[in-house]
Amino acid sequence: MWHEFAWWPTVTVLGVATFTDLRTRRIPNWLVLPFLAGGFAVSGWLNGWHGLAQSLEGAALALAIYGVLFFLGGMGAGDVKLCIAIGAWIGPSQLFLALVITGMVGGVMALVWAAFGGFLKELFTGASNLVFSWKGSGGVLDPETSLSNPKRRRMPYAPAIAIGTLISFFAH
Repeated sequence: MWHEFAWWPTVTVLGVATFTDLRTRRIPNWLVLPFLAGGFAVSGWLNGWHGLAQSLEGAALALAIYGVLFFLGGMGAGDVKLCIAIGAWIGPSQLFLALVITGMVGGVMALVWAAFGGFLKELFTGASNLVFSWKGSGGVLDPETSLSNPKRRRMPYAPAIAIGTLISFFAH
């Protein structure tokens, strides 16, 4: 579903989102929500009902995957909304590739960030607690692993989203 037209608004939004996320650890709604609406509008305009359906499927895929991560406390709402908007622009097949690459890039970024920050052991401990204690906790998250914990380190994820999405453009 990717169009030649989709790259420039996507690159622009990803650039601004990366800048604001690095600077403030937030991705603003004034950036993401018009981008989301534009994805639906442009896909429908260029490809009719089929394009709109692909756009909705891409947004739904992003919501399904990143909504779970948000619910688990591992991702911020701005990151989720950004991925939903990207899904609206590029559709489900390219989005799946972008999400896989984003996950790999994000993992490498987290390891480097933790290694240079001196909290690599803490990163692995928190990740193992999140993965292995979820089932035994009856679905209740440990407050230490939640993004709402003010003491928790928060890695800006927009750079990983941007890199994964841009690589998917070149690979597609």
